[in-house]
Parts: sequence; structure tokens; C-alpha cells
Amino acid sequence: MAKLEEDFKKLESIIEKMEQDDLSLEDSFKAYEEGMQIVFRCNEQIDRVEKQLVILNEQNREIEDE
Repeated sequence: MAKLEEDFKKLESIIEKMEQDDLSLEDSFKAYEEGMQIVFRCNEQIDRVEKQLVILNEQNREIEDE
């Protein structure tokens, strides 16, 4: 989970960087591209956690039903 938190901090940093008025178009594009890669990585991590939670919930229900 620490990796996800690190990625969120990186995203915040990228957003702050992109909000600067003196950032060139090329640097803005690079920052956007980097940010999107991090967003996709975060989505994958969140999806994995959600799937694990579904499995744990199903296992818990099976135990309660016994």
C-alpha cells in the first residue's frame, strides 16, 4: 500500500508542476504523460486490492454459513 501512497504524492507533485505558468508546452506534455502512467498504475493496484477484498468477503460469508 505504501507504493500507492507514493504514487499519489508523485501525482500531486506533477499537478503542482503543471499548474506553473512558466512550464513549457513540451514539459507540460511530459508531465501529463508521466501523470497518466502513474494513474494507470494506481488503477491497477486499486483493482487488485478490490479483487482481494471480494475474495476475502466471499470466504468470510462461507465461514459464517457453516
